[in-house]
Amino acid sequence: MRGLGGILVAYIISTVLFGHFTYVAQGRYHYHKSRRGLSHPLPPPSSPPPPPPLESANPPDQVPSDPYPNPNPSPDPAPGDSDSGCIFDVTSYGAVGDGSCDDTAAFRDAWKAACAVESGIVLAPEGGVFKITSTIFSGPCQPGLVFQLDGVLMPPDGPEEWPEKDSKQQWLVFYRLEGITFAGKGTVEGNGQKWWDLPCKPHRGPNGSSSSGPCESPTMIRFFMSNNIVVRGLRIQNSPQFHMKFDGCEGVLINEIQISSPKLSPNTDGIHLGNTRSVAIYNSVVSNGDDCISIGTGCSDVDIQGVTCGPSHGISIGSLGVHNSQACVSNITVRNTAIRDSDNGLRVKTWQGGTGSVSNLLFENIQMENVLNCIIVDQYYCSSKECRNETSAVRVFDVEYRNIKGTYDVRSPPIHFACSDTVACTNITMSEVELLPEEGELVDDPFCWNAYGKQETLTIPPIDCLLDGSPVVEEAYDSNYGC
Repeated sequence: MRGLGGILVAYIISTVLFGHFTYVAQGRYHYHKSRRGLSHPLPPPSSPPPPPPLESANPPDQVPSDPYPNPNPSPDPAPGDSDSGCIFDVTSYGAVGDGSCDDTAAFRDAWKAACAVESGIVLAPEGGVFKITSTIFSGPCQPGLVFQLDGVLMPPDGPEEWPEKDSKQQWLVFYRLEGITFAGKGTVEGNGQKWWDLPCKPHRGPNGSSSSGPCESPTMIRFFMSNNIVVRGLRIQNSPQFHMKFDGCEGVLINEIQISSPKLSPNTDGIHLGNTRSVAIYNSVVSNGDDCISIGTGCSDVDIQGVTCGPSHGISIGSLGVHNSQACVSNITVRNTAIRDSDNGLRVKTWQGGTGSVSNLLFENIQMENVLNCIIVDQYYCSSKECRNETSAVRVFDVEYRNIKGTYDVRSPPIHFACSDTVACTNITMSEVELLPEEGELVDDPFCWNAYGKQETLTIPPIDCLLDGSPVVEEAYDSNYGC
């Protein structure tokens, strides 16, 4: 018995020690991150806060909050769980759903019926492949309207099938709505390949050129002049051009969606915002051939969390100030986000000659993996070789980069601040920025031009070119430079 007891004690001690060493080893692994970055996306926040309401003269009734407050959300309830009188199944209005027949009239009729009742649901059921032409789903409608897509929804296949009478600039448009939810477990399929192959598209013409000629291509989903919008759970793929646009909207929640198109598909921005305020983009994955998320003029109070981008062109603010226009963007936050295999990471781009300002930007807890131009402010953006030097510029100030780590493509320095000769970038803050080469030698020469700010910690690579203090002309700037 004594011998058996000794063996048992020894076994317990060895088990405890082994567990302890394993825990320590795991701790060392997480503390000393791989130079190649994370192999999995950063965990999305379980319940990110809703964007703050705006203090405007005519605010919307309610800015939507995160509909998934739990770490393990349950799927959307089936529409059949509601009062059946509020469900308008498109197949009951004549939709065939075979991927060939034109189901446009059925969708329009179902929408008209659902729009007229409170908490109406337009249902495109699972198993159906519904083809519809360019359609505007307009309001005003009764409160609580839901467009529930559980099947597949797609447009005609390419420009030759597109009806002559239909706009080639947009496909699905949601217009003048107050409180609209577009959700489900279905897929919006854009059939973009034949649009991408038009000779006018980049590198699609003879010998890899772009030829002249008609080049209109439709944005797949557009919300226009609408408030309190929820887009949730959908897969959106292969758009002819932008996948999803929001113009003149207020109060937008995008949660747990997937956007995808090939890496070389031209102009296929994932989510584009223009003149839109109080936006939350959470827990989503975007891979495409252009900007993952692009933010245009007139946008403010945008909160992006738990997003994975790539391959893509990264998260962009701009381009702003084209044709000497005024541009105003403020209060943009990007947190807990991963950017992979992308041509840009976090980018601000403005044209020469513009006015206005970009201010109060926070980029925090960002993981880069094999990214070209991880951090870039480009105030000399030009899409051709015909741009002239201009003295005015959109002012960029109050920009924070915190805990930005990972790897970069060595073809370009990972940090690039090219600010206007006459309107400097000011109050840039760098803290815990550690960027290492994905392959090859360390590039240790970030580029700065007329950029002022501070380093709260040493950066990798060192950014000694950032100027201290503020320029002498800073005192002459209006606080918002016209915004």
